[in-house]
Amino acid sequence: MNRRTMVAGAGATVAVGTGLYLAGRGPDYAKVVAPIRAEMAARNNADMHYLVHNAVLAANSHNTQPWRFLTGERYIEITPDKTRATPVVDPDDHHLFASLGCALENLSIAAAAAGAQAEASFVSESAGLRIDLEPRQAHVDPRYAAIRRRQCTRANFDGRRVDPATLAQLEKAAAVPGCSVQLVTDKAAMDKILGLIVAANTAQIEDPAFVTELKSWIRFNAASAAATGDGLYAACSGNPTLPSWLGKMLLPYVLTAESENAKCISQVRFSAGLAIFVSDSDDPEHWVQAGRSYQRFALEATLLGLKHAFLNQPVEVVRFRPQLAALLGISGQRPDLIVRFGYGPDMPFSMRRPVAAVMTQASA
Repeated sequence: MNRRTMVAGAGATVAVGTGLYLAGRGPDYAKVVAPIRAEMAARNNADMHYLVHNAVLAANSHNTQPWRFLTGERYIEITPDKTRATPVVDPDDHHLFASLGCALENLSIAAAAAGAQAEASFVSESAGLRIDLEPRQAHVDPRYAAIRRRQCTRANFDGRRVDPATLAQLEKAAAVPGCSVQLVTDKAAMDKILGLIVAANTAQIEDPAFVTELKSWIRFNAASAAATGDGLYAACSGNPTLPSWLGKMLLPYVLTAESENAKCISQVRFSAGLAIFVSDSDDPEHWVQAGRSYQRFALEATLLGLKHAFLNQPVEVVRFRPQLAALLGISGQRPDLIVRFGYGPDMPFSMRRPVAAVMTQASA
């Protein structure tokens, strides 16, 4: 280590210490986020506020929440909010449409619990989805209880294996038309996929545009996360909270290919397996289905006491997709999502914007 590195490291340490002191003076994050995850009873089987409340708790890329909900008489339209797109990491809006699918799955489960069947159809790339609500006898899917508990856990898992019966439950839960899931638990196969994750991760971290876009969605402290209601709150990843100005200043020194690759390697090595979602066709309608499949998997995993998180780098960097497809034996198809899973700790929940900020009522 040379002197310049030592001086920079010492300066960073002092800055971090100061930042931790200052950041600790923010709001009580747990109290701010608790109402977002609170259970809400439906007033009737077409209670739009209740349905959207459950929908927005779905997974979504970078916690951008790239959706809007237009509500009418017994129908909801989920439209893509392109102002919340991430054009560097997601140039064709694949993750955006998968996020809409995640929201649709939550909404459908919540509707069934309230006594309505959600009949969904893909309208167009610009209009998104339409969900018609038909009265039915209430049916509470066990996964309904997991909607408020599901989270992406960006921490190391404990390395325990998942038994075959549990794997079968996960695979069954993820089954939706137009998408399939491959569960990879063989360590040699996981290491081959890890090689692609590391290579693609390096390409992303070395791309200044990617880092700039990522930084715009990082919320370095509770105050920032609460103020925006979106983004990637540092504590949710087990990172220290800092004043925003300090976090942005330090990020280039800590967000390096070497450090991020070390995290990826550790995360995969301590995971029980990888779940890879593959849609039948490479178009927005099927990306929605991939989102639905993932969301069902995630809710089932939550019920089973499993944690999970995305490692999507090889599907985000275009040149690595064919190599991943070849490893999976699906040459010619596009892998949609990569998810690691296993047993691990609880982490803080991510923020969500208020329902009123994403829901509008159709004019009569």
